[in-house]
Amino acid sequence: MCAAHDVPEAVARHHDHAVGPNQCCSAVVQAVAAPVAAVWSVVRRFDKPQAYKHFVKSCSVIVGDGDVGTLREVRVVSGLPAATSTESHVLSFRVVGGEHRLANYCSVTTLHQVVGGGAGGGCTLVVESYVVDVPPGNTTEETRVFVDTIVKCNLQSLARIAEGLVRQGAAAAGIDAGARRATP
Repeated sequence: MCAAHDVPEAVARHHDHAVGPNQCCSAVVQAVAAPVAAVWSVVRRFDKPQAYKHFVKSCSVIVGDGDVGTLREVRVVSGLPAATSTESHVLSFRVVGGEHRLANYCSVTTLHQVVGGGAGGGCTLVVESYVVDVPPGNTTEETRVFVDTIVKCNLQSLARIAEGLVRQGAAAAGIDAGARRATP
């Protein structure tokens, strides 16, 4: 099992990966100044992972409607396909083929409401953990740094988008409230 990452104890059960020989694992944690609902509205868009994953070129849902067991084909710069499934605020993503450095990649992303803070009525802790094969010619550390960089970039993008949704909602609410006050 993977013990290479430090995730909050309350969520560790989702991020406990079986790690085989020539594999590595890690986890990235990102605080987002937005409630879980706003963050989940971006993450759950199975047909649009490119909204926050900049390395995704296109996505097509092959089977399902975004619920548990949905299969999608995702094309990244190198053209790899992938599959997903969900439960609650847990998303699991597994690479199922393609020529790239992410052979046997499997990740789990979870969202957790942080009590007492953040813009728009809350703050969300996003945890993404993964296990992946170490490519021939690379070390475990090189692979971890490479994949962590991609995951951090994606989670930072997710944070910007979700926080922007909250700001847009707050701005719209302010406009609505101002319009109501101005009405005689």
